[in-house]
Amino acid sequence: MPAPIIKVDAISKSFGAFKVLDGLSMQVMPGEKLALIGPSGSGKTTILRILMTLEKIDGGHIQVDGEQLYHMERNGELLPANERHLARMRQKIGMVFQLFNLFPHKCVMDNVTLAPMLTKGTPRAAAEKRAMELLDMVGLADKAKAMPAQLSGGQKQRVAIARALALSPKIMLFDEVTSALDPELVEEVLNVMRKLAAETDMTMLLVTHEMGFAHDFADRVLFFDRGRIVEEGKPDEIFRHPKQERTQSFLKKIIAAGHRV
Repeated sequence: MPAPIIKVDAISKSFGAFKVLDGLSMQVMPGEKLALIGPSGSGKTTILRILMTLEKIDGGHIQVDGEQLYHMERNGELLPANERHLARMRQKIGMVFQLFNLFPHKCVMDNVTLAPMLTKGTPRAAAEKRAMELLDMVGLADKAKAMPAQLSGGQKQRVAIARALALSPKIMLFDEVTSALDPELVEEVLNVMRKLAAETDMTMLLVTHEMGFAHDFADRVLFFDRGRIVEEGKPDEIFRHPKQERTQSFLKKIIAAGHRV
């Protein structure tokens, strides 16, 4: 068996008096496609932000690709990670956000090439060649010189996916990437993610309320509630035969709201 590419061990995270993650442990295998579902405030997005080092943990340990994320080993001792270590670890992970987070004053090409040029020292010509390959993959090669304001929400999100891929991460995190889109634009983004899942061996973690997509996309589904994983299993097990009462009640509400699972 290969070693997990992500290993989360008893991490906790609070915002003030609100405990968002409560002794959370989980493992993700290389190449695994994982869907994180559950009610709002259950900790799903927080774990992605922690993996991206956008939020720090209060306790516990995380390993990514065989290395400590928030700690460094020195003479057999674990010390808090410095910014240089965090920046290096961050390059292993790409994240696509709910609200795109494109630079509004830069064209599509510049949005995609900026990170490889700044963080990896990639020459402009090589960065632009890779950017065009990625924009072609997401169906936006003709929008390379467009400004974000000229794009639809679905196009912006596809640019955001290309931008995250430009650093060649081993792990991709998707945080509710369709929830800010008009319904008719959702499918074009999901199609790009389907293509990524089918054509790459990249490890992918997806937080979503699109239960039908989660069922088709994921190798494994984790149901979160109150900062803990209540139930996990293959998509059919979770969506068709959930064992835990909390999972059953959540999915009943989702179905009652008209969502496919």
